[in-house]
Amino acid sequence: MRSEFEIGPVRVGNGRLFLIAGPCVIESEAHVRAMAEAIQRIAADLNLPYIFKASFDKANRTSVSSFRGPGLKEGTAILRRLAESTGVPVLTDVHEPAQCEIAAEGADVLQIPAFLCRQTDLLVAAARTGRAVNVKKGQFAAPWDMRHAVDKVASAGNARVFLTERGASFGYNNLVVDMRSLAILRGFAPVVFDATHSVQIPSGANGVSGGQPEFIPLLARAAVAAGIDGIFLEVHDNPAEAKSDGANALNLKNLKPLLETLLAIHEAAAVPTPTEK
Repeated sequence: MRSEFEIGPVRVGNGRLFLIAGPCVIESEAHVRAMAEAIQRIAADLNLPYIFKASFDKANRTSVSSFRGPGLKEGTAILRRLAESTGVPVLTDVHEPAQCEIAAEGADVLQIPAFLCRQTDLLVAAARTGRAVNVKKGQFAAPWDMRHAVDKVASAGNARVFLTERGASFGYNNLVVDMRSLAILRGFAPVVFDATHSVQIPSGANGVSGGQPEFIPLLARAAVAAGIDGIFLEVHDNPAEAKSDGANALNLKNLKPLLETLLAIHEAAAVPTPTEK
């Protein structure tokens, strides 16, 4: 079931680490362009394959008054222009089946949010666009149950699917990462570790989510040593002023040294790619 595939210039599942990074949400076209270009330069310096990430709509914000983004049509247009000008593949979230065809016009990867990982119609609609599909493991889901999400994408004739671990609910307003899940998930599809949402404190800061970004490097190092295909990082140039998820974002200035460490661990660990039993 596990497959190797391409997303533009990025090869997924071939044993080489790749990066998904960007701000949580599109705050403005100028901001996402500046962030994409800055991260692209860092990735190029490290010879690290890179996919840019930003959401056109954050539909799962804790508060109704929280910033959500520019919306589907404007956000898709921004992402399309960004991809065309930088040559970097783009990933964005979709929340409803009807969004998939439009979002696919601007994105190379459609991401299924963790809360929606069991939504069959959404998974199938994303798969039918022909775009690669990233399914984030729900905070409530056992890792072995994610095989069904992969099957749903495959049922639409799309083998370009990967899974992302982002922590499991551990009581109220807390997440914990079970590193065993990385090996289990990797048996079904290429696996990515989201080191920034894994340090989130969901809905734990008076109407918004808090976070513990000081633990991003620790969890990222452990995940790379355990064996993953990609690392997912929400990155912002000024997390304190970010319009979404700033509390668990990695500061842009800390990105390059962290990636240098992760690449060294990845080379030293050289965890074999699993094969289908």
